[in-house]
Amino acid sequence: MSAQEIKQLVIGTGGRKHPVAEAVGMLVLLVGVLALAIGGVQAHGDPVVAAALRGGLVAALATAAGGVPVLLARRIGDKTVDTLLGFGAGVMLAATAFSLVIPALDAAGALGMGTWSAGGVVVAGLLLGAGALLFADHALPHEHVENALIEGRGRADLTRVWLFVAAIALHNVPEGLAIGVGFAQDEMRKGAALAGGIAIQDIPEGLVVAAALVSAGYGRVFAFVVAALTGLAEPVASVMAASLVGVFVSVLPWALAFAGGAMLFVVSHEIIPESHRRGHASLATSGLTVGFALMMLLDTALG
Repeated sequence: MSAQEIKQLVIGTGGRKHPVAEAVGMLVLLVGVLALAIGGVQAHGDPVVAAALRGGLVAALATAAGGVPVLLARRIGDKTVDTLLGFGAGVMLAATAFSLVIPALDAAGALGMGTWSAGGVVVAGLLLGAGALLFADHALPHEHVENALIEGRGRADLTRVWLFVAAIALHNVPEGLAIGVGFAQDEMRKGAALAGGIAIQDIPEGLVVAAALVSAGYGRVFAFVVAALTGLAEPVASVMAASLVGVFVSVLPWALAFAGGAMLFVVSHEIIPESHRRGHASLATSGLTVGFALMMLLDTALG
């Protein structure tokens, strides 16, 4: 495969006229594979695990659905990109508070911890999550193959975007664990309600992942597929948690807090500075406020 063909594969549609059709085809293939997985779990005879897998799949598909708008836009301008990055920062801040930190405190309390013990666990998890991302930012090489393929994009730009994507994917793991634990410990109706609430929250997350990748110069189809792939952590984690609920109940406070710390690091260290870098601070701040308010409403209204 030539360098030009690799470039077209990674960063764009290579002149193809139907990116939406391609992305839909990929999504249908993904759904088919996961449907086969559900069938296998059901055939194995564990309805709780099968229900957890379905709940995780709903959340994963919602993440993918959030990436659809980037397929329909001809071009995303700098002002729109910075507004969406601000929106994504707001979504991540609200998700940290209402989807991760508060549930981590509740999960620790459900394990019999007192207020100080629960708070200590969550603080430790937050620091570990932020520290892990800080270590990755300094230790991992910032020169990737994309730098040779995407003209006009510096190493810091691409690293910033991929840290953002990694934080969203990491945040989906404890959400998947929560879905699995919900189905295993509560009534099916409660587990389904939890999965539905998380799925609705995942829609704006899929959008901001795809938009961030497009802003870095990647093609729309590639951005959509990566956004969809970040959601796959949820069905995997939900099946693991439903299968080993006793283990993951004890791990859940740490996992939630760790993801929260990672998200806080990315928002402060990468996303907010990037959204202000091109002089559109007011738009970015407005986007952050709207993103935070929307995510807070979804989190609190949907529980």
